[in-house]
Amino acid sequence: MFRFTRAKAHLEEWASFENEALPYHADLYRMAKWLLGNRDQAEDLVQETLLEALRSFHRFEKGTNCRAWLIKIMYHTLSKRRRSESRLRVVNDTEEQIAETVAYEPPTPENVTEQEVLDALKRLPQQFQEVVILSDIEDMTYKEIADALSIPTGTVMSRLHRGRRLLRAELVEYANAVGIGRTTEAKETHAGRQGEKSGAVS
Repeated sequence: MFRFTRAKAHLEEWASFENEALPYHADLYRMAKWLLGNRDQAEDLVQETLLEALRSFHRFEKGTNCRAWLIKIMYHTLSKRRRSESRLRVVNDTEEQIAETVAYEPPTPENVTEQEVLDALKRLPQQFQEVVILSDIEDMTYKEIADALSIPTGTVMSRLHRGRRLLRAELVEYANAVGIGRTTEAKETHAGRQGEKSGAVS
C-alpha cells in the first residue's frame, strides 16, 4: 500500500510537471541558444535544466511564474557548469563603467530590423545583455531577474538602464555606418538643407 501511494504521488507530480514546466521547453532552448551560441550545448543545458527542475519541483509554488523559475534554474545550472570547467567569468567594475562613457541617451534609429537589434545586443557586455534579454524579450519582472541572476533588484534596474543606453548607442553607430535609420529629426534637418540648396540654385 505504501509503495502504491508513493508511486501514485510520483505520477501526479510528473503530470503536474508536464503541465507546468514542459510547455516552456522552446523558451528555454531559445535562451540557452543565446547564452551558448551552440545548438548541441544548448540542448544539453535545457535537458540538465529540466532534470534539475523535476528533482526540485516539489519546491515550486503553484500559481507563480514557472518560466521565470525555470530560467533561474538554467542560470544556476550554467553557472555550476562553468565553475566546474574553470571558465567562470568574473565580472568586474570595468564593464559597469563602460555604460558611463555614453554621454547621452540617443534616440533609437528608425527602420532598424529585429535582427539588427539582436546583433547590436550581442555586442554588449554579457552582464548588460542578460538583463535586457530577460526584461525586454522574456518580459520578466525585476524581482524575477534578480532571483535568476542572484543579484540585488537595484543592480538589475541599474544594469537594465545602462544596457538599454548602450544598445541605443550601438544602434545609432550602426545606422550611421550603413546610412540607414535616420531619426525623424535628422530627416527633417536633411530635407531642410536640401531645400535651402535648391533655393540657392534657382
